Amino acid sequence: MSFPIVHSLWILNKAGGLVYLRSFSDQLPGLNTNEQLVLAGTLHGVHAICSRISPITTSKSSGMQLLESDSFDLTVFLTRTGTKFVLITTPGHPASQALLNRVYEIYADTVMKNPFHIPEMPIRNEMFDTALDGFLRPPDFMT
Repeated sequence: MSFPIVHSLWILNKAGGLVYLRSFSDQLPGLNTNEQLVLAGTLHGVHAICSRISPITTSKSSGMQLLESDSFDLTVFLTRTGTKFVLITTPGHPASQALLNRVYEIYADTVMKNPFHIPEMPIRNEMFDTALDGFLRPPDFMT
């Protein structure tokens, strides 16, 4: 039996820049910095396209929320400020949207309330990292 695993968390600023990337498993192939930035920009573009081509015109579309593949799921949470939280998990992870909501709460409590954090800039916050480790990293028996 395989357990649902969170592979990584990405945070993109409203311009599509990658401001945070954290891996929680070694099951995804490693990417160099340039590849990470290109993928973040591509994801930002696809998200923008999805929000514009929505057939429902009565309300503003939030864009792409879930990308499913055979080997991973990519779940996107868009905040009101335009920041995107992206969670890459095993396929069919049962609670990825709920996890993203909790990650956003942790982000608000540790990053946004930090007077030294500059919005839209890379996130370097030990409290945020520690909170995410305790919340998203699988226990040793699951890896």
